[in-house]
Amino acid sequence: MPDTNPPVLKPGDQAPPFVLTSDRDEAVDLKSFQGKKNVVLYFYPKDSTPGCTLEACDFRDAASRFDEKETVVLGVSRDSLKSHQNFVKKQGLNFPLLSDPEGVVCNAYGVYKLKKNYGREYMGIERSTFIIGKDGKIIEAIYGVKVKGHVDKVLSSI
Repeated sequence: MPDTNPPVLKPGDQAPPFVLTSDRDEAVDLKSFQGKKNVVLYFYPKDSTPGCTLEACDFRDAASRFDEKETVVLGVSRDSLKSHQNFVKKQGLNFPLLSDPEGVVCNAYGVYKLKKNYGREYMGIERSTFIIGKDGKIIEAIYGVKVKGHVDKVLSSI
């Protein structure tokens, strides 16, 4: 059930903790990166759609630049593990995709919202990215992401 008053996270806020299963069928705990790596946590609406594919491939292609900044990339959507596995394989993605089928983490980060498309209203994920520092605090929260040039913007913020 979506939060009717979703939080708006901002720099300096503690990142909401979570443990989600990845396309690799492994539990990914945000706390495991504390003190070790920065985290780019990006939320996207749906596997294998044009905008989401472009965004994922942009993150894939910038992997070495994120490595240089001691940063891991994690993608999150409400898609199933099977859908994530197919998406990763088809696009050759080199970072984990996390499945949040119940939308718990989407709600905690305030990205599951009422959307409008062609006059139709529905609940869905607003494309959003959170840069989380090694201390577990949010460095930057970007809601309503536009895909073109986004990865470069994220890299310049780390």
